Amino acid sequence: MRLDVAYDGTDFSGWAQQPTRRTVQGVLTGALSTVLRTPLRLTVAGRTDAGVHASGQVCHVDLPETLAPQVDGLLRRLNRLLPPDVRVHDLGRVPDAFDARFSALRRHYRYRVTTAPSGAEPLRARETVAWPYPLDPEPMNAASALLLGEHDFAAFCKRREGATTVRALQRFDWAPAPGEPDVLVAAVSADAFCHSMVRSLVGAVFEVGRGRRPAEWPAGLLRRELRASEVTVAPPHGLSLTGVDYPADDELAARAERTRRIRVPGEG
Repeated sequence: MRLDVAYDGTDFSGWAQQPTRRTVQGVLTGALSTVLRTPLRLTVAGRTDAGVHASGQVCHVDLPETLAPQVDGLLRRLNRLLPPDVRVHDLGRVPDAFDARFSALRRHYRYRVTTAPSGAEPLRARETVAWPYPLDPEPMNAASALLLGEHDFAAFCKRREGATTVRALQRFDWAPAPGEPDVLVAAVSADAFCHSMVRSLVGAVFEVGRGRRPAEWPAGLLRRELRASEVTVAPPHGLSLTGVDYPADDELAARAERTRRIRVPGEG
């Protein structure tokens, strides 16, 4: 069963379940297990960090066929039990080959920042970073464009043992938010992201936008084999996961198998 989920990440210690912390996975698993009266395990498209939000998160859960009759009306029952900072917008059966993580083609993120002297508007402050310096979007877009393509993003990732840092960055651009003076929004899409990659990319481009680094600097870091200590990770609350793309049902299994392979530059 696939679940499409949104949450305000402010009061969560990220997605991944932790014994002593409030997490999105923990809250959602607890509510779902209570409604269906059976222990369950969720698999997610992208594990978000503490403070990061989502409007288009996707996860799946495997259910025994005996629970199929209980799926009717589950959406309303589940949302009544969930706290107000988590909503399940849709749920339903998917093919057995569907895997929220490995079947995904790409993930889409948005990052919001304001340079207004007064800071973020109160109603948007939980999802908008107040940046204390002017930012020039023209060199920011030039720097972002140079990062596109498949690269080893080790300089922008917190390394995890045994995990590859090769990713295909498909979109990274900045535009003014419609009707919101002094607000810039970055759209970032890739086949997948390694730990802290989006916020590290944003942090590097901020340095370009405020005139401290040339537009070529972030792309130059791609030659590094280890994380670049001079890259500041941007604050988490400006970041939201806005969507996940999947192939047609008959291509789900092949996509999952391909994703599980260790990536090397030049392959897929």
